[in-house]
Formats: sequence, structure tokens, C-alpha cells
Amino acid sequence: MDLQERATAGAGAAGAGPPSEPHPGGRIAQCGGYSLQANCKTTEGDSHPDRDAQFARINTQVAAALAEKQPVISVDTKKKELVGDFRNNGREYRPQGNPEEVRVHDFLIKELGRAVPYGVYDLAANSGWVSVGVDHDTAAPCSLPGASFAVNSIRQWWQAVGRTRYPEATRLLITAKPAPAKAGGGGSNGGCGCGNANFRSWPPTRPRHRGQPPRPSPGQALPPGTSKWNKIEHRLFSFISQNWRAKPLVSYRVIPGSSPGTELISATTTKTGLTVRCELDTGQYPSGIVVSDAEMAAINIQRAEFHGEWNYTISPNAYPPECAFIS
Repeated sequence: MDLQERATAGAGAAGAGPPSEPHPGGRIAQCGGYSLQANCKTTEGDSHPDRDAQFARINTQVAAALAEKQPVISVDTKKKELVGDFRNNGREYRPQGNPEEVRVHDFLIKELGRAVPYGVYDLAANSGWVSVGVDHDTAAPCSLPGASFAVNSIRQWWQAVGRTRYPEATRLLITAKPAPAKAGGGGSNGGCGCGNANFRSWPPTRPRHRGQPPRPSPGQALPPGTSKWNKIEHRLFSFISQNWRAKPLVSYRVIPGSSPGTELISATTTKTGLTVRCELDTGQYPSGIVVSDAEMAAINIQRAEFHGEWNYTISPNAYPPECAFIS
């Protein structure tokens, strides 16, 4: 019997004794140099050989856009959250012996469903926008029935904040993490088109009209396996998680805040001046919509020579291809 088997057997035998007795298996393991340890998230998978080159490209493009006072945003979907009196990770100060009571099991409440927070982080302004969706997290294109949640979130940010903040903007640079590698991967991240064939579900180009984000719109994807380096993850989402720690998301209205002092997202701030605005998106976004080859062919897209699946520019069809920002 090897050390691991002896430790396991000893731990099983200890279960029959009084609870106060130390585990014999534990003593055996400690003597052999073992200790109780949790899993450690460190494995990211194989690193793409062009990982560093893509990061350098993104940094160059972002720096150039910011220097020209053009808007640069980082986008992503935060983890879906169950709505209701469910446990939320973390601890918060409360009167002693009076913890917040929540459900024992995390079973979906059909009447309430899930909240899908989609974030837009404005790098220059250190400001976040979060649309809290109540329907599918999808990137179904705007030209088809039901505008996509991802695209509509960016549109809402532009209409409410962006066009006032950047009145002279001529383009919008979007950075995002790559979509899942699986064929036809879903979700709004895949819809961003950055990184795989899911570009088919990102917004088809059409003539710009009042309230639309500026075009051309360059897209930049982080290399595979590097999503945690997306700016929005550690400059916005991490602070939102800290702000709503140990606070059950009892209703959709609680998340953006229905009255002053109740906001769980828009009340998020940092010492560096982060501000966040949050709105509830009650739109319906059907999933499973397929973009036809004809619709794809109608998109005015110019792909970069360096990893065109990661770097490309979508322009209105009224613009000639040479007007593309990325060359």
C-alpha cells in the first residue's frame, strides 16, 4: 500500500471514531510531505506562437487611437447570474449573528431567470457601461429579427455616453477576447467575431444613421488563452464583483439599482476614478439564427495581413475598402 492509499484508508477509518480524534491518514500524509491543497488554476493551454506579436499590435493600435482621441473600448460578457435570494460569494459587514439568509440550493427560479451583464469599458475615460440582459446572451446580427444583445449594448453605450464624450469620433476601436475554439461557438464573445468563424454573427455593415457608433469599426482580438488580460476583466468586472459581494441579486431591478443607494453595479468606484453606468435591457434576442453567405458577402470588411481572423475593420458599404483603419 503506497502513501496515498494509506492516507485514504486511514481517513476512512477515522470517520468511525469520535469527531475530536485527529485523522490518522492526515498524520501519515504530513509525515510524507503531503498537505491539504485545493486545485490551482494555472493551466491556460498551449500558447499561440504569435501571442506576443498580437499583444504588441493591440498596444500599438490602441495607443494610436487614444493619441488621436478616438474611442477605444474593451467588451465582454460577465458571468451569468441567477436572480433571486441565492448566495453570492464573499463576506460583508452585518450585525453580529445576523447573516443574510439565502436559499440552500442554487436551482433556477423560472419566473426570475438569469441576469446577463454585458460590459463596455472605455479605456480613455476609465468608465464602464453595463447592460443587464434578461434574454439569451447572443450575438445575433442586427439585420435579422431581433438586434443582438452584444451589438445593442455597444449601441446603447454610444447613444447614451459615447457620442457626447467623442463628438469628433470617426472610428471605434473594439478589443475583445477570442471566441471559443469550438465550431460555431455561441455567446456574445464569439459574436464579436474576434478569433474564429463566429464573425458571421457579428453586426453586418450598413449605412450609418443618427445614433449609430462611428464607422469604420476596427476589431482586435486577444490571442487564444489570454482572455484574463482583456482590460475589462481587471478594470471593471473585478471591481463589480467586489462591490456586490455577499449581496443576493434578489431581482433584476436590484442589479442596476431602482433607487439611490441600492445600486450593485453603478455604485462601483475605485481610487483611480472608475465610474460605471448600468441599464436593464429587456429586449428579446433569439438564438440559433444563421447568417447566410449572401449577408456575409455584403459586409465591407478588410482583414489585416497579420492574422486577419483576429484583426479586421468593418466599414459602411458607402466607404471604399481603402478607408479601413487597419492595413
